[in-house]
Amino acid sequence: MIAAIVRNGFRALRRDRGALVLCFVLPVAFFSIFAVVFGPMSVSSMPRVHVLVVDEDRSAASGSLIRGLRREGSLSTDTRPKSEKGEPQPPEYTAAAAEAAVKDGTAPVAIVIPAGFGATPISLVPAPGRKPIRILHDSSNPVAGQMAAGMLQKVAMTAFSGSMAEVGVRYLAFASGGLTPQQRDKLDASLAQMRDREARSDAQTGSKAGDTGGLISVEMHDVVGENKKSPMIAFYAAGIGVMFLMFSASGAAGSLLDEADSGALDRILSARVSMTTLLAGKLTYCMLLACSQLTLMFLWGAAVFHLDLFTHLAGFFTMTIATSFAVAAFGMLLASVSHTRAQQASIATLLILTMSALGGSMFPRFLMTPAMQKVGLLTINAWAIDGYTKVFWRDEPVSHLAPQVAVLLGAGALLFLVARRFARRWESV
Repeated sequence: MIAAIVRNGFRALRRDRGALVLCFVLPVAFFSIFAVVFGPMSVSSMPRVHVLVVDEDRSAASGSLIRGLRREGSLSTDTRPKSEKGEPQPPEYTAAAAEAAVKDGTAPVAIVIPAGFGATPISLVPAPGRKPIRILHDSSNPVAGQMAAGMLQKVAMTAFSGSMAEVGVRYLAFASGGLTPQQRDKLDASLAQMRDREARSDAQTGSKAGDTGGLISVEMHDVVGENKKSPMIAFYAAGIGVMFLMFSASGAAGSLLDEADSGALDRILSARVSMTTLLAGKLTYCMLLACSQLTLMFLWGAAVFHLDLFTHLAGFFTMTIATSFAVAAFGMLLASVSHTRAQQASIATLLILTMSALGGSMFPRFLMTPAMQKVGLLTINAWAIDGYTKVFWRDEPVSHLAPQVAVLLGAGALLFLVARRFARRWESV
């Protein structure tokens, strides 16, 4: 009897193609997606951190530090904006310009080398009146600031080995009560040789770096999120919200398949209701449902997690309407191309999880490889998250949402037209 029950179970699974896909195809497909997205990640394949450097010191020490940062393969170091073809080279970054660039998302981190840095580039103890290097970072990318700080200490080990030795000699002389003239002459000769090696190494491009340490005084400044409460809540609300909106829109639009199976769709179409009107009505319903869900999620975030919603209402509603339209059209397309509810569920699960993985709903896109970041722009999730980030994180005006809104509305219109094309099969029945 047990064997018969097992056979019947497998026969039923084989007949239910949707369940068969969910059991066997979907896990393998989703594993393959994550393997493609995250499998190739290594130190060499990780995206380079874009760092802006401001040199207020203009000394040999600051120049040596900048050259050392340029040699780091994990950093993309710029001291001035990129120039367009045929245009003169723009001026170097100032501290104010670098801070503005971090605030508007041009780069996640900037390093400001203060005036007077070259006099004492390193110190083993705090020095009164010595200005630290400032790292201006955007905490929506928590990796960039920490990496820049680590690279500074790493470069200091090689760029200022002579200065380290000089500092060590001073502390040795102080602790020992003074050096003899012969000892001083030998140490000066050794330091001269070390500085000569530094100069020759500085002219090369493949300098090896040593261990990190606290040789350079550094101050971290969050120039974007320092005055925000729960700054990452908007990011999570947008990422998770869009993913579940797509599931909800898929389920709501699937009522077309239920109506087709029950015969209700034929009666609706025979009552002088065109397929375009019916799809537009379904689209509007799915869109209003998505707007309600997003509004509830962000209201909950404002009430419980202190999300600053009410000062960003214009940007919020702009992004919510555009996102809801794109998501609703996506749901209509899934319903139009599917022939059964089980088939729709299988396709929807695979596509939504794929788009969520690539688009940043499950894993921040800035941690992906550059190639995968570009692939993510093919998803609704990525454009929605970028738009909400501009609103709630960067406090940008509604006019700056034009690229995200245009893509979401354009994608929604295209998906709806494709859905209308596939829905012709119900008109011919």
